[in-house]
Amino acid sequence: MVGFRLAPIRFVVCILALAGCTPPQPTRAPSQTQFPPAGPGMARVWFFRQMDPTAGNVYSGSPIVYANGAPVGDVPQGTVFFRDFPPGKYRFTVQSYGTPTPQHDTVQLAPGQQAYVQVQWEANWETGHTGGSSFAVETSSPEVAQQYIPTLTNLGQR
Repeated sequence: MVGFRLAPIRFVVCILALAGCTPPQPTRAPSQTQFPPAGPGMARVWFFRQMDPTAGNVYSGSPIVYANGAPVGDVPQGTVFFRDFPPGKYRFTVQSYGTPTPQHDTVQLAPGQQAYVQVQWEANWETGHTGGSSFAVETSSPEVAQQYIPTLTNLGQR
């Protein structure tokens, strides 16, 4: 009879133990309207890299993005961050993993502008280069980027 009365307690203990086994959920990027605006006369560039299970061999890679040769920050898979820049012309590149390529994207930034730069893994033949694969940067339209950003882990301002 004692075992029968303890059954509900054992059930609750098992449920609580199982609940403790679930991994913590990553912090998703808040809406862009929840970030402070760019400073006066500055432009904001959002850098993002979507989750890509087909490129599992580069899952752990966190390539560094560069603006005019200066490091901006690394972009792990499934993340987004932003940086404010003074107006001007910027050449964005990304650290290569695999075969290096001269691939880059150039953006002319104006005060108050928001630009979006996506980092993705590509086969070099897709970008017109020979041999292997590497990371590539490309500007994205606001409509496309704003669909991805809320689903990514927010790294904040860098």
